[in-house]
Amino acid sequence: MTNLPFGFGTGDGEPPKDPQEFAAQMGGFFGELQKLLSWTGGPVNWDLAKQLAVQTLGDSTAIVSPADRAATADALRLADLWLDDVTDLPSGVKTTESWTRREWLDKTIPVWTQLCEPVAARVVSAMSAAIPAEQLQALGAGNPLAGIMNQVSGLMFGAQVGQGLGGLAQEVVSATDIGIPLGPTGLAALLPENVAAFSDGLARPADEVRLYLALREAAHQRLFSHVPWLRQRLLDTVEAYSRGISLDMSAIESAMSGVDPMNPESVQEALSGGLFAPQQTPEQQAALRRLETLLALVEGWVDAVVAAAAGDRMPGAEALREASRRRRATGGPAEQTFATLVGLELRPRRLREAAALWWSVTEKRGVSGRDEIWAHPDLLPSAEDLDDPLGYGEKVGQFDAPDDLSELDVDEPSPTDRPSPTNERGPTDERGPADDEAS
Repeated sequence: MTNLPFGFGTGDGEPPKDPQEFAAQMGGFFGELQKLLSWTGGPVNWDLAKQLAVQTLGDSTAIVSPADRAATADALRLADLWLDDVTDLPSGVKTTESWTRREWLDKTIPVWTQLCEPVAARVVSAMSAAIPAEQLQALGAGNPLAGIMNQVSGLMFGAQVGQGLGGLAQEVVSATDIGIPLGPTGLAALLPENVAAFSDGLARPADEVRLYLALREAAHQRLFSHVPWLRQRLLDTVEAYSRGISLDMSAIESAMSGVDPMNPESVQEALSGGLFAPQQTPEQQAALRRLETLLALVEGWVDAVVAAAAGDRMPGAEALREASRRRRATGGPAEQTFATLVGLELRPRRLREAAALWWSVTEKRGVSGRDEIWAHPDLLPSAEDLDDPLGYGEKVGQFDAPDDLSELDVDEPSPTDRPSPTNERGPTDERGPADDEAS
């Protein structure tokens, strides 16, 4: 017996010899299939996505021990104390938690829904429209399969998203690890199992690695808790990027021309051909640049603040900083797979330039002057400013934040949409081969 569609099977693929057992097994399968095909909650079947994400984890999810839970809480408290010396933004940590990989999935799904559904809706609509009319007409007006193509497409997209999230759950080390706050506001969390995996090969004590990652998590929490517009602006920018994706209709039509709506497995085969890869139109490139700039500014600020906090306190701080930079700049295998599947690039490709920019601003305006730039989105550096990060530090030292921020319109275009003022360039950033590779 062949494997059943949608990722379900009958164990080893062979039917039971007992007819009654086989009938019961197939009845359960078709009952589950009917439930999945009745999904009406949107373009992604999140029931299936969650189910497959958990299956992807397998037996890898370890229970968090009391010792790990206590160590995580202690690390986050100490991290907050160290950060008090290097930023004016107060603590954003209200509660601390230690998550298993399964808990990361459960607690971040609401935000992933906001991120994934815009592009999923476009793909599902495009796939449904690409099926030749004669294929649907051949089914007959009364055939229910003609009316559930959207459910089938949404189901298959849910399968792809679920596999991607299951992979990410095995890589992320904290609630803000991808640069977007995926958990509730004020909740700082580490994943001890993944923190331990990150520590492998770094030749640094486990406590030191945990504390460094706690510094990054606590710094993210400060920024997102006390810059009230940032969280929504970042989510809106991701949504705008997703909505601006231009799909290759000729590729979709070619792939879907061979789809038999009577055979859901043929839909799965069509989805495996890279149909979600976005086309790099000028509009798409502009949206991607806005997203990458904002992610880089967030990650660059965190990088600079954590480096200042760790300083001489942590012997391996610089090695851990470099490991974190490379990891964020390149992304892990699951992050790369997820980007291919749902069209979301969540890597701050210009992290090093952004970190140099925030360092330069701190040198010219001090900690308070640096953090004041987050008072309003119109004050943020642009993509052009990242081209000359040290020069931006020279330039920004000549300006102060406006006295009355209420006069600025928060809904005006992002600073990456407008040209930055023309000024003389400051000293050039000295970049080595590693910098070029990561950026």
